[in-house]
Amino acid sequence: MGLAVMMLAAIGMDGAAAGRTRPLPERYDYREAGRAIPVKNQGSLGTCWAFASLTALETSLPEAERMDFSEDHMSLWEQFPKGQADGGDYIMSMAYLLSWEGPVAEADDVYGDGVRSEGIPAAKHVQEIRLYPSKDYERIKRAVYEDGGVQSSIYTDLAGPYSQSSYYNSQTAAYYYDGTAEANHDVVIVGWDDAYPRENFRRQPEGDGAFLCVNSWGEAFGDGGYFYISYYDTNIGTSNVGYISVEEPDNYDHIYQTDLNGWVGQVGYEDETAWFANVYTAGERERLEAVGFYATGPDTEYEIYIVRDADGAPSLKNRTLAASGSFSDAGFYTVSLDRPVSLKDGERFAAVVSIKSPGKIHPVAIEYDPGDGKRKVDLTDGEGYISYDGRGWFRAEEEGCNVCLKAYTAKR
Repeated sequence: MGLAVMMLAAIGMDGAAAGRTRPLPERYDYREAGRAIPVKNQGSLGTCWAFASLTALETSLPEAERMDFSEDHMSLWEQFPKGQADGGDYIMSMAYLLSWEGPVAEADDVYGDGVRSEGIPAAKHVQEIRLYPSKDYERIKRAVYEDGGVQSSIYTDLAGPYSQSSYYNSQTAAYYYDGTAEANHDVVIVGWDDAYPRENFRRQPEGDGAFLCVNSWGEAFGDGGYFYISYYDTNIGTSNVGYISVEEPDNYDHIYQTDLNGWVGQVGYEDETAWFANVYTAGERERLEAVGFYATGPDTEYEIYIVRDADGAPSLKNRTLAASGSFSDAGFYTVSLDRPVSLKDGERFAAVVSIKSPGKIHPVAIEYDPGDGKRKVDLTDGEGYISYDGRGWFRAEEEGCNVCLKAYTAKR
């Protein structure tokens, strides 16, 4: 059965939970709840994607752990050759954070000088990022209420804090776009008002209700940097990113990975089930504790296997089940093994995953170069495999991609 590849359609910016029954309020505002953080200013650079990602991440931290993270360090990473002028997307943010390249403190790499400080260790390790379903306002609100700000996207013809638009009422700080243009700007949802009057918008939507969002144009924009976006806006709530599991940097001692650019596309066999694997070589006195990978759709089921003394594709059948479960949302997850595996020094080991994503015919996330000039992809740094049934395997690199499958170890 032939392998099919699909590029992940991430929205470009600034460059042209199950079982929870706690009732939600009809109105909620991070400023009133004491959860707001200082409003930031991206200036004239195309870095809204980085500002929105790190603002959402910062709001997800407990107040005692709050930090101001560096947008320079993210947006000037060497994996992103276009730099800060041409914008980016949340896929790039995810790749940077999940690789443990960051986040780093703003004080260690100050924004706006065009220079990236090197050699700074990550201040936190991001281990889980969720992508909530498009226009599922109840799910978005619950995430904002219980976890942290949600990064989302809008189309805007505003160019900064002092520009005007027929879609924006500066008197009420209210925005509503009803056209067909794709999103080009990232903001963070930090509240809502189900009864927000439709009359507050310059163009009146068909009903009341709006999300409260924080922008990255400084306090001169909107209501001290905040503004309302109608529930009926074309783009708000279409792409929704939540930064869920943010741990201390000593949670694991080492990360094994080949996908520095993260989830760029997907592969599969025109079926919602597929297998993928990565082979790594252990260091000294290591214990394999967890595996990380993407669920490319909601309600994804998985089985994780470990192979000892791995020797290419033939050895992948000699696998031992190490964990299984499911994810309610798409996104990236770190899964602890049922039992940690003590690895021999220099041992070649493999993580193998069987995944089933309902409704997806390309369920395996991959890193590859789509030719857009936004990423620097290296296919020489790993040994990945893809399979239809877990028996016959194909080298991922020979198909032009790296498998998105990380392994986490601790010293023993």
